[in-house]
Amino acid sequence: MEKPFPIPTPTSKPFWDGLAAHQVRIQQCRACHSWIFYPRVICPRCWGADLEWKDIAGTGTLYTFTIGRKPTHPLFADEVPQLLAVVQLDEGPRLTTTLVNVKESEIRIGMRLRPFFDDIAGRNVTLLRYQPAA
Repeated sequence: MEKPFPIPTPTSKPFWDGLAAHQVRIQQCRACHSWIFYPRVICPRCWGADLEWKDIAGTGTLYTFTIGRKPTHPLFADEVPQLLAVVQLDEGPRLTTTLVNVKESEIRIGMRLRPFFDDIAGRNVTLLRYQPAA
């Protein structure tokens, strides 16, 4: 059995295409200008359906984290410890991810983060992970 990887839907495909190009892309509502993540077909603030995809820097701050010392599933045993995190993008939305290129002892709530584009060999998918901005 292989690890599961994301399967883009028609709604999420622009997000995954952006990651493949090493670009973070999220939606913005044309009516109320709210930034939106996760990908969806209507704005959760004003219920408008006129959403557009925009490239952003993808930078943000660490909102919260935990260190998983047991795999979330046996297929992820090779990734333990997992540095599971919620990043608050500079535009406002929060996203769940994993931290890379950082020592456990250096992780701090509020630390500045930047995207790390993890191209998965043989899978034709790029995952969005985060690393310290400095």
